[in-house]
Amino acid sequence: MIVWRRWVFPLLLVVVFGLCAAALVKLAFFPDTADAVVSPDAGVTDPVLAVERGSVVNALTLSGNIARDDSFPLRGEINGTVTAVHVADGAAVKEGQVLFTVEQDYPRKRIDIVAPEAGELSEIALVKGQALAVGSEVATLTPARYHLLATVEPVQLYRLVGAPTDATVTITGGPAPFACTGVRVQVTTEGTASVRCAIPSDQVVFAGLPAQMDLALGQVDDALVIPVTAVQGGSGTGSVWVDAGDGGEAEERAVTLGVNDGAMVEVVEGLEEGEMIRQFVPGFLAPVEEFCYEVEPGVEQCESGTSW
Repeated sequence: MIVWRRWVFPLLLVVVFGLCAAALVKLAFFPDTADAVVSPDAGVTDPVLAVERGSVVNALTLSGNIARDDSFPLRGEINGTVTAVHVADGAAVKEGQVLFTVEQDYPRKRIDIVAPEAGELSEIALVKGQALAVGSEVATLTPARYHLLATVEPVQLYRLVGAPTDATVTITGGPAPFACTGVRVQVTTEGTASVRCAIPSDQVVFAGLPAQMDLALGQVDDALVIPVTAVQGGSGTGSVWVDAGDGGEAEERAVTLGVNDGAMVEVVEGLEEGEMIRQFVPGFLAPVEEFCYEVEPGVEQCESGTSW
């Protein structure tokens, strides 16, 4: 019994531990590739969906600020001599108010230069007795007009094609929402895009106030609609991939598009209700989302996956 305890049992333990270590090395560095063979028939199936009827409301809300309209120079339109200056630098003037009186050279007569609109006058360049030439700057006028300037992501510019000329303005802590006019899109050479509209003159506003611009760009009901992810293109025309359901290649088909709300788009022509189409255009990467859940009190685990 002493021999078993001193020699046999220890040797058996050494053998067992050795076999376990060898098995772990085999699993870690020499995996069995037989189970890793992927069947040639295996693959990722592109999700499909049926073309259905629905509603699309293309409404865009933009954030911006109230701003004073830009100043502009007043220029002389006659040749003559200034006989009187009726305003001081920094004066608030009304539309039609007399600013300067000039004695015209030929035919000889006195002419008043008036303010073209209400605003604030600055940088007055004339004094009594000074000669005035056609085209010379006489002063700078900052009009008593305001506008709302809202920034817009360049990707949204196609949604603004054919936008209405009116929008609704909401100012936090200000008056009830009101309409602004003359909506126009501005794109700088640097690629920055903005939307501007004129504030009505009867609205009391202040430069710098944050405001919201709401644009109603279109709405359709009981129309054929599909996700924008299914369309290559998006402004007026595009292509979709129709699935015949036989496992073959999907058919690329041209479609005419209508109202687009950024998620769903109206199909005006090219598809029939009930046809099956690919949910994503070829090469589209489905959005990756992170899903988190609690595995035990105070411990959270997160995993990533697509949204479909």
